[in-house]
Order: sequence, then C-alpha cells, then structure tokens
Amino acid sequence: MTGPFSPRIRALASISPFTGPETLERQHGRAFQARLGANESVFGPSPKAIDAMARAAETSWMYGDPEQFALREALASKLGISRDCVVCGVGIDGLLRDLVAAACDPGSTVLASLGAYPTFGYFAVAAGAAVETVPYTPDYRQDLPALAARANELGPRILYLTNPDNPTGSWASADEVEALVLKVPENTLIVLDEAYCEFAPARATLPAHYLRPNFVRLRTFSKAYGMAGVRVGYAFGDPNAIAQIHKVRDHFSLSRIAQAGALAALSDADHLAFTIDAVEKGRSLLGKVAERFGFRALPSATNFVAMDLGRGEEHCRALAEDIAKQGVFVRRPGAPFLNRTLRVSVGTPQDVECFEAALSKAVEAIDG
Repeated sequence: MTGPFSPRIRALASISPFTGPETLERQHGRAFQARLGANESVFGPSPKAIDAMARAAETSWMYGDPEQFALREALASKLGISRDCVVCGVGIDGLLRDLVAAACDPGSTVLASLGAYPTFGYFAVAAGAAVETVPYTPDYRQDLPALAARANELGPRILYLTNPDNPTGSWASADEVEALVLKVPENTLIVLDEAYCEFAPARATLPAHYLRPNFVRLRTFSKAYGMAGVRVGYAFGDPNAIAQIHKVRDHFSLSRIAQAGALAALSDADHLAFTIDAVEKGRSLLGKVAERFGFRALPSATNFVAMDLGRGEEHCRALAEDIAKQGVFVRRPGAPFLNRTLRVSVGTPQDVECFEAALSKAVEAIDG
C-alpha cells in the first residue's frame, strides 16, 4: 500500500536543505551568542521599511495585492525595464520552486555546480528531475565554461548558477556570464541567482535590460536589504518567461506587510549604502581573523567569508561542531572539496570577536 501520496514524494528523505539555527539551539539547549551561519544582515532593515511594515500591520486583515502592482512597478522603474518583466515571490527559495514547477517534468534533467545553493536541487528532486552537477574549479569558482559544455551535452531543462556565488563568495564578470548564456541551448532555461549582487563590483552584473527568452534572474530583499524574515524576492527577465512563473505562483503569498516593507526599503538608498559599507568592513575583519589562525579567507563579493581551513573535511567538521557548542552559529558546506571550508556571515565587530574567541578555543581543543 502506497497511501494517497506520490511514490516519488514518499521516497524522499524527510529533511530540509538546511538545519536551521533554531533547531540547533534546541539541540544545544541555549541560544547562539552570534548568528553567523545564514548570511542574514545583522544590520537590519531600513527604518523606513520598519515603519511601513508597522503601519501595514493595521490593514493585514486584507490579503496582499495578488498582482504586487506597486512593488513590481517600483522594481521595474529601478531596473529600467517593463513591469511585465518582473514577478515577486516568497524569497528566492519560493521563486526557485515556481521555476522548477514551470519548467520541469518528472524524468527531466537540471544542471548546477556541485555544492551550489542546495535548495534548487531540493525542489528539482521533489519534482522528479535528475540533478547533474559540475565541480568547482580548484580556486573555488563555478566552472562556467564546463557548465556550458555540459548543458550542450545534456540539454537540461534548467541550468542554475549563482553570481556572486554561495557558498564560496566568488564572482564572475558580466562578460563571463554572457559568454555562458550565448553558448547554452535555447531550450535550457538559465536561472541566474543574484542574491548578493548589491555587494559585488559593478563589472560582475549584466545590465538589467539584457533580456533573452531563456534567461531569468533572481534577486532578494533578504541580504543587502536586511529583510530575510519578511521573505520577499523577485525574478526578472523576458516577459514570456516571467508570464510562465505567474501561472504557477501562489498569488497571495506576499502579505501586505511584506509588500509595504519591500517598497519602502527600495526608497532608502542611504540605508542600503550603510549596509554595503558595513559588510565591506566586516569582511576585512573576518579576513584578518582567518589570517591569524593560518587559514585562507577566500575573496568574497558577498556578505560572508568562506575560510579554507586546509586540512580536509573531518578537521573542518570538528572545528565547526566545537564552534557551535560554544554558542556561535556558522556553516560548513557539505559538498566534496567545499567541505574543507567554513562559511562565516559578516556580523558586527562584537560578533566577529565572539567568533574569533570560539574559533580559538576550538583550534586549541582540536589541534592542541
């Protein structure tokens, strides 16, 4: 007896892509002193966004605008494209689920880098798609030429890539990304996750008006805008591609509070600039911590720093577990090769001090 659920779904492991910090806190029996594992912005949302969300709470007895009209209009204006080229969703995670639903059938194939943001693969497997991967280069970069070549061999429904990259923090130039786009088969949807683009050099980002029928870009209010808990992301691209996402999305997923907060955040350029500056300073502090312990801080264009500990998976796992027991939340990627690194989100100077103290004790305990 299989029951009322799909055999494909019943066969999946009962897990999510990540173990959340709250779960770890319950396991350890105490709260984390520093929360540096989810790339949230400890610098918080714009005061304008906080005020707008507070005011919108009074009207939350109503559904949010299912067309997301004002927010899409503001995003389109900021990007210099038509409103028909933009759709919003419940963070990039929600948009990835919509894209997989729109593009994939059971038995289809998708392609990504081995160790890239795992939520994409999580949704693809749930949809019955096979996930093919290409390893990172030895210098911790996504191998764009290899991804393009593999896409031509497989003809996948979706090619997923990130720029800047999570979990390494590396970035590719706009010219490198365009070269990949032009080499990939027209029947493959290229999904470019730009969650960290606000922290990246300008030369890493293609113009927003660079539109192609098989190219969709994803951005979020979770990182530079400091609104991870509000859950607002957006996709933009060719109007026909965006129209397919509209067909499968949850039209009432974005509350009035979320839409009001995101709209206000867009208007506060000063707070965005403050956050970007604070993150740049925080990356420098984390880099110095890595250097003091003889670790290699990988170059980062994000709000985190990946540290190559240089001694393999088990050593990195032991250090990460010891750091967590001391009350500091960091991440260790699970994929081969990447699993020798710690990924540490940028926090306040006090957060960095807390991390350094925990790391020092962990090194002493593990390495003597």
